Amino acid sequence: MDTDQRISKLGSMGKTFRSYDLSQRLLLPPDLREWLRDDHLALYVSDVVEQLDLSEIMNSYENDLRGRPPYHPAMMVKLLIYGYCTGRLSSRKIEQATYDDVAFRVLSCNQHPDHDSVAEFRKRHLAALGRLFLQVLQLCQRAGLVKLGHVAVDSTKIKANAAKRQSLSYERLNKAERELSAEVARLLSAGQRIDEQEDSLYGQGKRGDELPVELRQRETRLAKIRELKAQLEREAKEALEQESQRKEEQKARKAKGEEVVETYHKPMWTKSASGEIEPKAKTQRNLTDPDSRVMMNTMTRSFEQAYNAQIAVDAQAQIIVAANVVQAPNDAEQLLPALTGVKKNLGRLPAQATADAGYFSPAGLADEQLKEVDLYVPPNNQPGMKSRPTVNAVIRDQMRTKLQRPVAMRSTNAATSSLSRCSPRSNICASFASSCCADSHRSKLSGP
Repeated sequence: MDTDQRISKLGSMGKTFRSYDLSQRLLLPPDLREWLRDDHLALYVSDVVEQLDLSEIMNSYENDLRGRPPYHPAMMVKLLIYGYCTGRLSSRKIEQATYDDVAFRVLSCNQHPDHDSVAEFRKRHLAALGRLFLQVLQLCQRAGLVKLGHVAVDSTKIKANAAKRQSLSYERLNKAERELSAEVARLLSAGQRIDEQEDSLYGQGKRGDELPVELRQRETRLAKIRELKAQLEREAKEALEQESQRKEEQKARKAKGEEVVETYHKPMWTKSASGEIEPKAKTQRNLTDPDSRVMMNTMTRSFEQAYNAQIAVDAQAQIIVAANVVQAPNDAEQLLPALTGVKKNLGRLPAQATADAGYFSPAGLADEQLKEVDLYVPPNNQPGMKSRPTVNAVIRDQMRTKLQRPVAMRSTNAATSSLSRCSPRSNICASFASSCCADSHRSKLSGP
């Protein structure tokens, strides 16, 4: 039945319907934004990106005159940001969405960049994309959205793209190095013997001199193991130097009669029988992603290869005002970096800040840089636990007393509400941050 027959049949029913014909071509080019409602998130993302300074990305194409014209950077940035906001992190999913999702079609102006172009754009401009976060914060501040009256700090574990079984301790690295060195020597000897036999049989220059695949794999793995060993040994020596410097500073302050907040760091080093400084035997590194660490996922109570993503959220507007990814498995030393990150981004510290017990650290709370911030961080030991009458114990008792006040309860409740409402996008931002960290590590290894 053709279109005319369908229309005549509908007319006989005595009811008129709105025109609907998929084969009808548009007579005039429409404004694509009319396909979305006015308050749609995609239009908001588009408006925000239009206000950003993309000159750093634009200028990188100034001398790139070869090949086809690239996709416009503004369009690519909009697709990436809207993709992260809606949970589409994969470049392939973003490509597919430019066909299937109206919002993506609007942002791309009905263009369809392939996933290779999306992935290459993200990789090429990774650092510049990270700096756009600061521009967005400054826009929010000028619009009056960020008050910094109260900031809530929290963290989440972001799983690394690496298997936990690929993590080797320093002890296992030593053992693997010895085993692989012996195996490589054996394969080299066998390869040399086979080469000599083939030379005598086929003559020289007959393609018999390549290293076997098995040998190349073992040599590559051995080189990686030696690199990780050297990194662990260097970090152990640096940790010893930092610990010695910290003790000297505390000793000097005590000699002047100043109060000293005690800090404890689990030693990362030990002395060998010969007196050499070396990492502890159980210190681990991952062969696939050396930047990641083994951490406990507090939701599943299981250990996984991960990063620790930190965020600070404005309690009033639920806007992320600082974000960072660290290698530390716990949050005890992350309160100071989180709040100083807020000051770096927005020019001042918040009036109040709230964090959970994992962030409690007497040294962090007593730091001079945070003396103007009203902090609410519950102590990480239970009341009644015996502790020496030190400065640390005094700080714990003072914070415990402070948290009993009604104003403290209101502050902590507001912070919990802010983080719970912000958490989905916070996890998206943290995922992006971890990918930035991993890509940055790979670029360092590959060199310029």
